[in-house]
Amino acid sequence: MAAPSSDTCEAMERSIRERVPPLLTDLYQFTMAYAYWRTRRHQEPAVFELFFRDNPFGGGFTLFAGLRDCLLFLRTFRFTDEDVEFLRSVLPPATDPGFFQFLRGLDCSGVTLRSVPEGTVVFAREPLMEVAGPLAVVQLLETSLLCLVNYASLVCSNAARFRLAAGPRRKLLEMGLRRAQGPDGGLTASRYTHVGGFDLTSNVQAGFLFGIPVAGTMAHSYVTSFTSLEEVWPQTLVALNGDPDPVDIISLTKGWLSRVCELLGGEPGKIHEGELAAFLSYAIAYPQNFLPVIDSYSVGCSGLLNFCAVALALCELGYRPVGVRLDSGDLCRQSLDVRRVFRLCSEHFSVSAFDSLIIVGTNNITEQSMAELNKKENEIDVVGVGTHLVTCTRQPSLGCVYKLVEVRGKPRMKISEDPEKSTVPGRKSVYRLVDAEGHPFLDLVSLAVESPPEAGVSLSCYPLMCDNSCVSVIPAQVTCLRQEVFTKGQVTHPLSSAAETRVKVQSSLQTLHPRHKRLQEPDSYTVALSEKLHHLVTEIQKGSSSNSNFLLAN
Repeated sequence: MAAPSSDTCEAMERSIRERVPPLLTDLYQFTMAYAYWRTRRHQEPAVFELFFRDNPFGGGFTLFAGLRDCLLFLRTFRFTDEDVEFLRSVLPPATDPGFFQFLRGLDCSGVTLRSVPEGTVVFAREPLMEVAGPLAVVQLLETSLLCLVNYASLVCSNAARFRLAAGPRRKLLEMGLRRAQGPDGGLTASRYTHVGGFDLTSNVQAGFLFGIPVAGTMAHSYVTSFTSLEEVWPQTLVALNGDPDPVDIISLTKGWLSRVCELLGGEPGKIHEGELAAFLSYAIAYPQNFLPVIDSYSVGCSGLLNFCAVALALCELGYRPVGVRLDSGDLCRQSLDVRRVFRLCSEHFSVSAFDSLIIVGTNNITEQSMAELNKKENEIDVVGVGTHLVTCTRQPSLGCVYKLVEVRGKPRMKISEDPEKSTVPGRKSVYRLVDAEGHPFLDLVSLAVESPPEAGVSLSCYPLMCDNSCVSVIPAQVTCLRQEVFTKGQVTHPLSSAAETRVKVQSSLQTLHPRHKRLQEPDSYTVALSEKLHHLVTEIQKGSSSNSNFLLAN
């Protein structure tokens, strides 16, 4: 499918302004910003980092997503007069009027964003984004940036797990819009499940905005709305070979139905006439896109027989039916039965088009049932997934956090009674170390002022959450994961389309060792601190009881 046009790109930016205005944040961001402004600290240079503490779904990896939306948000961040007047009405009456004038002139011209590339495999506790700029501004950005990254990364990672469970051959259709958490959740899910590995979406707006291929034919309601062949209109179809005389497709289909019943031992008395009427009406409307759902009544006694009769009539007129959808029961067993019938028809009636008919399976698919599908014999070509994909049933939140790491050039650290909630101070660089086989094996977090690690040179580091144990490693390759993507109010790195980010996801996942991609009990990937950064953390922790030179981040 073609990439989004300039009109749709403008629509996406307009969509961000409408979906994520500056007021889409928590009130305490404004109260803190006001307190900074009152104490004349609002212009102090500050640095925040965005990260998460655990990989979702009990997995070994996460996919970073949502960066494009973050960049569009930063580019359009600006308060309107209406915004400021509303804030005037909800902030305490004692708020100095000058603060509202300050807000009215605020933008992100002083903000710099350094980030991991969107679509990259990432791991717990490593900084994904570094947001630097005036203290009040970068504080105000917190909630919105978290909102844009949290769900996008979560649902993208969920989609990647479904793709791993399905294997590379099967096509995957995202169809969760009706089950999503509101319109924005549905649209975000469609975009980032495609990025994560799904091939198609049922969401038409997502197709328009993001260039994702859309798919869908009919629901059970369409089938059950028909009761009789008398409801079929028109009752004729012109052959594809150019013969201008319309053919009575009802009579043609009835003839084929008799032959199909004879071949398969079908009982005409169990065939639902309304279902046949629905199939015929749809086939007349879309003779080249005929793919009905065949389990409205009974797959074996009615749906499959009716499909074969209509499909054979279409083939006789030169058209190529697409296939069928199964939406209930034992999908694996039914798919084998359906494929057997297709092959019988192809051989008995010499209709080769039946050899390429596809079978779509949709029935409350979970990651587990997708994995089990691969273990059983089946003939399903396309799997449609809705609820458990877009709602991320197993884990509804990734839990990204946004923490202060530097003010006025001085490192800041949150020291908590819960060690897991402590932060790592200072501006940093992040490097991915790769072994001789091309697999990443360790991500190194170091201070930004440190020299980068070198390929083939031994280095010592401290894996996070490992009781201060030091390890030595020798990388075969080193990749810097940070890139500057926004500065002085401008996006400084090309915005990637959904298709481009999707390619990035696949290449990033392919390099990851299979032991880290296992859906069950994966090996933990190592994220480590450099010696200098570990020393800084240790010194701040030691001095925390007697030295006040640290700040508890919000």
